[in-house]
Amino acid sequence: MLGAGILLLNSNNQVLLLLRDNKIDIPFPGMWDIIGGGVEENESPEQALRREIAEELGITNLGEIELFKVFTLEKITHFIFWKKIDLKPAEINLMEGQKIEYFDFNRIKETEMAFGFNKVLEDFYKEIVNS
Repeated sequence: MLGAGILLLNSNNQVLLLLRDNKIDIPFPGMWDIIGGGVEENESPEQALRREIAEELGITNLGEIELFKVFTLEKITHFIFWKKIDLKPAEINLMEGQKIEYFDFNRIKETEMAFGFNKVLEDFYKEIVNS
């Protein structure tokens, strides 16, 4: 199975994360997650990510994004992209999940992320943010 996610980094070096819905029929209910989702048949990871951003956040004009890394966690191969952008969570029409918030690295380290994404976020801060 393939997944695609994006790390949206603001000018304060915080990453925008999504609090998953608290439904027992989804994986990792009520946990913080990287924004993104599954790659559908005949879709590239980037196409999937852009579709997911439109479906979850209503953002259709994300512009250029960059591939950070590919990780295999929880038997899913995740294509993780990133972009430096200042979004205002209060102005986003969230259509999936409970809420979105910016996290700094200390809060990320204190929070167990869905799909084991703590490893992804730690690598991102080490290789991109703090390099």
